[in-house]
Amino acid sequence: MKDNKKNIDKERVENIKEVGVPNMPETKNNIQFISIIGEIEGHNMVPSDKKATKYEHIIPILIAAQQDPKIEGLFIILNTVGGDVEAGLALAELINSIDKPKVSLVLGGGHSIGVPLATSTDYSFIVPTATMTIHPIRTTGLVIGVPQTFRYFERMQERIISFILRTSDIDRNTLKDLMYATDEIANDVGTILVGEEAVKYKLIDEVGGFSKALKKLNEMMESKNQ
Repeated sequence: MKDNKKNIDKERVENIKEVGVPNMPETKNNIQFISIIGEIEGHNMVPSDKKATKYEHIIPILIAAQQDPKIEGLFIILNTVGGDVEAGLALAELINSIDKPKVSLVLGGGHSIGVPLATSTDYSFIVPTATMTIHPIRTTGLVIGVPQTFRYFERMQERIISFILRTSDIDRNTLKDLMYATDEIANDVGTILVGEEAVKYKLIDEVGGFSKALKKLNEMMESKNQ
């Protein structure tokens, strides 16, 4: 009995270490909570001294949430600096395609590819002190000299813009103006939005914390079940 408990505790510790939250399959909760924190790790490994969310660990959780009839809604908690663009966009598309009520909450930050992750749900919240950085995709910050590479990045940028436009109420001109602004970030292009500003630009739906976001999700789930 003790050995079994030790194995369960060890498994929970490993889940916390790898995913950021304990995976509790026996829970009776009807909401799947998923936290996306630190840097989003994709095809390349993030250095071990950095906090990261591995997209290959989040995908099975999302698939299970879609298939599990006991799960009625998804709550996505974000505090990310961004990371792998394709991995982040893949997660955003998968979240968006799940046909159960979904709410996101930006805590701390929802930067770079974290922006489409924040808008991928049916309704989005941001706490007053959280920030979101909108900027063009880049690799090392160096000028891209190969035309083919530039075209690839240009098309990738359009994929991100199209997704944000599809999943939020911001308009294209405003989004591009924020993305390529030169007076917001020193020695770089882009814009940092704080709390209410993200709502003002219609990128995020509402300013609010955990309880407000949870209440909204419960209302959405009740409405769907009627």
